[in-house]
Amino acid sequence: MDMEVVSKEQRILRQMHKTLGNIVRDISITGGRPNPLTNDTMQDIKVSLGLISEREQELTGKFNIEPPKPQSAESKQTGSSTLNFVKLPKR
Repeated sequence: MDMEVVSKEQRILRQMHKTLGNIVRDISITGGRPNPLTNDTMQDIKVSLGLISEREQELTGKFNIEPPKPQSAESKQTGSSTLNFVKLPKR
């Protein structure tokens, strides 16, 4: 397999992994809202992410390529902020 093809496949896999992760993060349950995804859809996303990871590992082992570095949403933030909590007086 040509290294250019492998590189393109890696980029596709990384983007799909990132996109599925962002979808899950965006629709995560907050504030008591019901989850918009069915159990089958959530299971399909888990299986897809697992298959993507398996293929990335195959490419890494077969072509001795550097594995992708995992990134969290927090690591992408450029600045930091501090929250200050104010204790309210008791009534």
